[in-house]
Amino acid sequence: MRNKLAEVLIAKGIVDTHVLDAIRKVPRHLFMDSGFEGHAYQDKAFPIAADQTISQPYTVAFQSELLKVEPGHKVLEIGTGSGYQTAILLQLKAKVFTIERQLELFKKTNLFFKKMGYRPKKVIFGDGYKGLPEEAPFNSIIVTAGAPEVPKALLSQLKVGGRLVIPVGVEEQIMTLFVRKSEKEFEKTELGAFRFVPLLEDKN
Repeated sequence: MRNKLAEVLIAKGIVDTHVLDAIRKVPRHLFMDSGFEGHAYQDKAFPIAADQTISQPYTVAFQSELLKVEPGHKVLEIGTGSGYQTAILLQLKAKVFTIERQLELFKKTNLFFKKMGYRPKKVIFGDGYKGLPEEAPFNSIIVTAGAPEVPKALLSQLKVGGRLVIPVGVEEQIMTLFVRKSEKEFEKTELGAFRFVPLLEDKN
């Protein structure tokens, strides 16, 4: 079923063989509530705890491909969610730091990682808008929720040459790639419309 899902993603334009191999290897059904397990390898998003979703596999593959992850890269993930995207990044041999602001999901996913033997460098309960300055700079940063604006803290935490992949917008989001060209210069590319749950900021 995972092989069939990979074939669907190839047909939709995913070409990175490492990303496709990760999709083939990570058991998506284990990241979902039991009621949805039978649908795990459809290219669809499904509800998870705390009114969040497990992203559509195409979206996960598309964002992962944009990151251009190489083994040993430091990657910051904003929005751990079910942990599926985290697992894909780990399969790509990234050093993953992941932040989740929903306490229910943070606890559930953290336990799940330990049970399954997935080992992100850090799983953090906190505000993704602020990034993780104490571990910066990062080779790449991925945001898995819709941001009404681009958090400046995330741009500042990229290495020169680093990549930020973030869906930007309120009702509908535009997948946006920022590549850090120098200390002050960023190259921005917009890559089509997607739908995500909103990225929430801690106003405290």
